[in-house]
Amino acid sequence: MILHVFPPSPRALKVVALANHLKLDYESRMVDLSKGDQTRPEYAALNPNKRMPVLEDDGFVLWESNAILVYLAGKAGDRTMWPTDIRGQADVTRWMSWEAAHFTPACIPLVYERVVKALMNLGAPDLAAIEKALPGFHALAAVLDGHLRGRKWLTGANLTIADFCVGSTMAMAAPAQYPIENYPEINRWYAALSALPGWRAAQAAPPV
Repeated sequence: MILHVFPPSPRALKVVALANHLKLDYESRMVDLSKGDQTRPEYAALNPNKRMPVLEDDGFVLWESNAILVYLAGKAGDRTMWPTDIRGQADVTRWMSWEAAHFTPACIPLVYERVVKALMNLGAPDLAAIEKALPGFHALAAVLDGHLRGRKWLTGANLTIADFCVGSTMAMAAPAQYPIENYPEINRWYAALSALPGWRAAQAAPPV
């Protein structure tokens, strides 16, 4: 199995961390977005969207990071990370959809202004853009913090791929300076997630 990833990206982190956690064998291949690797014809043939990550497994090609999470859990035969009952699956899917449609878009301005611009030498952060983004961030952080109250993980007592999905956005909390000091449940939950050996290994891994 091959994972085409760009290690600094949260989308890469989530799939690598889950593959590590499930102890799946895989080969990492670097897709350096800063060098335009995603636009090369051989890569675009795998993902016409010219984005990463991409999974290859014995002739099967899959793109979209959240779909890859489902595939990895299924490949490992883990019935906790991806539940077998319809309500459990719907609950996990709910939070994965929330991450993609709401939480990550709310965090992107903070990441772009405070992280991406510095990495790409695009100038100083736009303070007005940051201020404009903060109300949306706080609204969604309040939803997540409130939901986590009384729950160990996003869907209850069991760790699922929803935690890896939403948690990947939190990986940028420190460098992007997310204002999360008043969200104790988020901090408690993410501390537990980021302490998992598979997660730590994914964050510590050098570029492939």
